[in-house]
Amino acid sequence: MYSDSKSCKIYRKPNSVLKKQGFTLFELVVVVIIVGILAALGLPQYNKVTEKGRGAEAKVVLGLINKAQMFYNQEYGGYTSNLTALSVSAPTSCVSTHHFYYSTDASVATATRCTDQGQPPQGSTAFNVTLTYSNGTWGGSTGYY
Repeated sequence: MYSDSKSCKIYRKPNSVLKKQGFTLFELVVVVIIVGILAALGLPQYNKVTEKGRGAEAKVVLGLINKAQMFYNQEYGGYTSNLTALSVSAPTSCVSTHHFYYSTDASVATATRCTDQGQPPQGSTAFNVTLTYSNGTWGGSTGYY
């Protein structure tokens, strides 16, 4: 056995400095800048996809109007300009449940983007989606079809 008491001591480095854990201000600024750049690149794409989804609402309702017009044409021999005669639930003015309001005449159904419900479209405010009854083709603003 060792009788020397010095051999049982635990030796440490003299004057060892413990490293403080955390982030420096520079590292935090770099991270904030990177997140800002990613947000600046992603937000316009998000808005574009959101508007495209809202345009899908118009296509669905116009498709329902189109089918109703086809049934009306088979039954009465012509198209109607009255949405209530078609029994299609489509708003004729801006409401909070839809992003478009709808109108029809004997040959064209139109979906016009609402701009007064606090959700205006990105870019131009004149977004329309139209459906022509004679041949069933889609027409309207770029980005919706």
